[in-house]
Amino acid sequence: MMVSDFNEYDVSFRCFAGCEGRHSIFEVIYTCPKCGGLLEVHHELEPLKRNNAYQWQKLFDSRASTSAWPFGSGVWGLREWVLPNVADENIVSMFEGNTNLFWADRLGKQLGVPDLWIKLCGNSHTGSFKDLGMTALVSVVKQIMSQGSTVKAVACASTGDTSAALAAYAAYAGIPAIIFLPAGKVSTAQLIQPVANGAHVLALDTDFDGCMEIVQEVTQDQSIYLANSMNSLRIEGQKTVAIEIVRQFDWEVPDWIIIPVGNLGNISALHKGFQMMIDLGLIRKMPHLVAAQAASADPFFRSFQKSFKEKVSVSAQETLANAIRIGNPVSYPKAVKAIEATGGLVEQATESELANAAAHADLTGMFTCPHTGVALAVLKKLVDRGVIGPRDRTVVISTAHGLKFSDFKVGYHEGTLSGVKSTHKNPPVYVDANAKKVKEVIRERLGL
Repeated sequence: MMVSDFNEYDVSFRCFAGCEGRHSIFEVIYTCPKCGGLLEVHHELEPLKRNNAYQWQKLFDSRASTSAWPFGSGVWGLREWVLPNVADENIVSMFEGNTNLFWADRLGKQLGVPDLWIKLCGNSHTGSFKDLGMTALVSVVKQIMSQGSTVKAVACASTGDTSAALAAYAAYAGIPAIIFLPAGKVSTAQLIQPVANGAHVLALDTDFDGCMEIVQEVTQDQSIYLANSMNSLRIEGQKTVAIEIVRQFDWEVPDWIIIPVGNLGNISALHKGFQMMIDLGLIRKMPHLVAAQAASADPFFRSFQKSFKEKVSVSAQETLANAIRIGNPVSYPKAVKAIEATGGLVEQATESELANAAAHADLTGMFTCPHTGVALAVLKKLVDRGVIGPRDRTVVISTAHGLKFSDFKVGYHEGTLSGVKSTHKNPPVYVDANAKKVKEVIRERLGL
């Protein structure tokens, strides 16, 4: 059932903690004016319930991968559930989403969980799941600017992937972008993306948390719009991963979903997507959500160990999974709700564990980023402990493309990564251009 009047759907900012009041999504506001807490995008359910579950399923199935603007996007194909009030001419999309749900048959059997799937969110325009949030946010910013707002630019603090997505979508929309990066803590591939897209890249002598403090101060001036995940518009785009996964399983819910986390917006988004499907009758149960952290930057894990009695902040240490090197996650209260509401849990992985888990997956045909390695290492721990059983359908969220982390790959196979014992090291063999010697090496390596 195609709905032509998207303005019949009521969407607004509300306080996540429950304070009274509602605000337009086209207002420049990031936190609750009463308590200072996080906002969320609130959808009135009654208009959405005019379609039954079957009608929504058929509508979304019909739009998947179509060339009809803008529904070929994995985000805007779910337009009624995301940001229906954005005008057609202001939607900024590069047909992000609709990424492959990869059956990791060989890896799953080796790990003892044959029904293992990898959601390849890195197969997107800028190589990470951050595109899903940026198409939503930048579209709203474009509409705000078209209405005569004081906003002149967008800005974010980033450890790499967020900056790439913001720079690309802002460039596509013709909006200036300002990027705050921690100097020396971002891969070359991640650094060059915003540079190439014409963003104003500022490398600061601090870590991500320090960059986050500065961008929040800079964006108090309403001429610069904050694009980090504390802005709940990002969550609206990212929640579509949950809906995509269920749609790709013919509207069945997996048992477990494991996702690497840093600022905690992504796991909050997953929960929101599943909750919306429950509220509108498309599914009947939640999957267990697992937040996977690097042991060098594990504040959420430490808080989980204390039953979430208090938020824990840490000074995040060096980690190969640099995109989740965050010691003071902004979306903490939303992530706590996601874990508690789904019977989920939080686990961590050391540098050796994440690096070897990524290399193991690569040997079965993948090309994983270090953050996906964190999630895969956590998967192995949970399978070994019997938490995830051999019959459980399990999904690991791969958040970025491995090509953005080629230095990590080279270092692993050369055995030069600090603190990592490369158990799957496979460096090239240099041989004289002599057929006899080449044959000897082949016989030796294949055990012939």
